[in-house]
Amino acid sequence: MLRNPNARFVTGFLLAVVLPVLVRYGGEPGTPAFGSAWNTIAGTAFALVLGNTLLREVTRFPGIRAAGYVMPCFAATYGFVLVAFFIFRLDYARSLFVLSFAICIVWFFAGMASARQTARPAFAVVPIGDVRRLLSLPAREIVVLEEPAPPRSPVDGLVADFRADLPPAWESFIADWVLQGRPAYHVKHAAEMLTGRVEIEHLSENSFGSLDPGGGYRKVKAVVDVLAAAALMPFFLVLAAVVGIAIRLDSKGPVFFRQQRVGYRGRVFTVFKFRTMIDGKTMAEQASPDGARTAAMTTNADPRITRLGRLLRRSRIDEIPQLLNVLRGEMSWIGPRPEALPLSRWYEGELPFYRYRHVVRPGITGWAQVNQGHVVEMHDVLGKLHYDFYYIKYFSPWLDMFISLRTIWIMMRGRGAR
Repeated sequence: MLRNPNARFVTGFLLAVVLPVLVRYGGEPGTPAFGSAWNTIAGTAFALVLGNTLLREVTRFPGIRAAGYVMPCFAATYGFVLVAFFIFRLDYARSLFVLSFAICIVWFFAGMASARQTARPAFAVVPIGDVRRLLSLPAREIVVLEEPAPPRSPVDGLVADFRADLPPAWESFIADWVLQGRPAYHVKHAAEMLTGRVEIEHLSENSFGSLDPGGGYRKVKAVVDVLAAAALMPFFLVLAAVVGIAIRLDSKGPVFFRQQRVGYRGRVFTVFKFRTMIDGKTMAEQASPDGARTAAMTTNADPRITRLGRLLRRSRIDEIPQLLNVLRGEMSWIGPRPEALPLSRWYEGELPFYRYRHVVRPGITGWAQVNQGHVVEMHDVLGKLHYDFYYIKYFSPWLDMFISLRTIWIMMRGRGAR
């Protein structure tokens, strides 16, 4: 029951929505009167259904410990219902609401933890063609087939290089496997599912789906981005006044850092951040493109970072002025991080298909940031590019929600900043 998603949801609904009502009103004649009780029943039911949907969607992405996302997902949905109660001034039974939330967290956490402990992803691999990338992945149970026959141990799917010249016996085996209703994946697709990265080798592959992904969602997302930025502007103005005074007292120079970066559809724009480094351009930056490129890089323990700047970077407060870029439609909350103009031009000349990352709006945080962190060297940027292509291919509100949750967790731990 705990391991089956559908059974876990139905049982969770009975425990977290129905059971508290029976406990509270079971001994009283009649049904709960219309008002706070029914508002609570409807609210908890909505929160649980939405939370379960959110949990199932975000935990299908690679590199996830599913049990760790139970609290954020259901806290978000129950919190949303609480806000709705407050806005519309609806009465609700606090004891019922809190009890429902507590039962929901305990039940779904136990279910996800149980599934995590008992289910080990296993894949049967057809040993023909380019399957090296899959065999080299760590921490995965891979069963390499020696003959065209099912493995002795149970597996979650079959993986093969469908572009390879497969012998008739193996083709028949794969066909029979699929006809039995069992999943079969191309090796590249399996690698994407396991690593969260998309590698583009040939433009003809169109391997990250549409070159203009999620048109409908992209438009809705742009509107939501602007509305959220506008709602947070009063908070930003107060914060800018406080942080601005601290920056001016800590070191000489302007409060805001401005830099040209490459954004949506390759357009150059000026990004805003709180200044965290000593002000002034070096002679090397002024003299040559190489100097400008070097100056745009932030290294570990960079000596240019001020004492206050380290705190602002660690807490990500320095990123908050990018609300202005979101409000102007130049950036999104979530998307590939925009690179400084000298770095972007350098990467475009060295990395194939680099410009395709500009097909969506750049973001304050993104899939590459929560998986890899800040990188600037060429070999690391190639890995970052593969994460960006994964985001473009699987562009969706669920992936954005997952990135948001991961970003909050990383910020709370103070990791990934330079």
